[in-house]
Amino acid sequence: MKVLWKGIYPALTTKFKKDFTIDYEAFMTNVDFQIKSGVDGIILGGTLGEASALIDDEKSLLTRATKEHVDGKLPVIVNIAEQTTMGAIAAAKSAEQDGADGLMMLPPMRYKATDDETIAYFKAVANSTQLEIMIYNNPIDYKINVTLDMFDSLAACQNIVAVKESSRDISNITRMITRFGDRFQLMCGVDTLAVESLLMGADGWVAGLVCAFPRETVAIYRLIKAGRVTEAIAIYRWFLPLLELDINPQLVQNIKLAEEKVNLGSEIVRPPRLPLSGDLRLKVLHVIESSIASRPTLPDYLSL
Repeated sequence: MKVLWKGIYPALTTKFKKDFTIDYEAFMTNVDFQIKSGVDGIILGGTLGEASALIDDEKSLLTRATKEHVDGKLPVIVNIAEQTTMGAIAAAKSAEQDGADGLMMLPPMRYKATDDETIAYFKAVANSTQLEIMIYNNPIDYKINVTLDMFDSLAACQNIVAVKESSRDISNITRMITRFGDRFQLMCGVDTLAVESLLMGADGWVAGLVCAFPRETVAIYRLIKAGRVTEAIAIYRWFLPLLELDINPQLVQNIKLAEEKVNLGSEIVRPPRLPLSGDLRLKVLHVIESSIASRPTLPDYLSL
């Protein structure tokens, strides 16, 4: 299925049962609600998907099951986060065989590669697959900044087509557009900068709190693209305390707790992660519950 690389792409959490096996029924329930709410694609095995806690066979089975379940309704993107070039190439080939429609790729994990090493890594994987690739640029969390000069080199790979921009520097959207025009599709990767990024020309939003609040997320995007910015900002201002749960070391636990409170999942995480507890849990619960209590009435955004 052709990936358009625009719109709302949830970075989905992986649902688990009490014995920590994957809860496919709960996962697909969330997927169905995402589709009903109007998202444009879904991403598996990202940070929120607890990729580091999944074994390769589980990633493969989850990809196959999701592709079968969505039945062509929207594209399925698989995240690649590996330590070696060989491992990343193998993961890309596996995702392609499992039916993935596209890839999201982080730089090498654990080793802080140089610019040249990072470019070579991305190019080696791009040259190994027919799938289109979105580069995930997140120097805050993963310590490697994919610079404009590096994207200049990566532009030679025709299947590197999009960027998940998570540098926290909103002006990077303008820099990318000024330098490359429409060569790369730009997706905001930071929930708390979504409206700002979209107004500056981003094509879409790879979102986190969308896992629990897909209607509000899609409404913001579609209202902005329809020129109804004031309405979008009003929803965004309500949403911001929730969105701040995504820029936090415990983002997985935070968002899974939100999913549980809106009946779209559970707060079960795989160790070494543990569910939130004590004062921190009470603080996050207050944000979630007070936001649910003041949830705004949305316009008919699906018709936009």
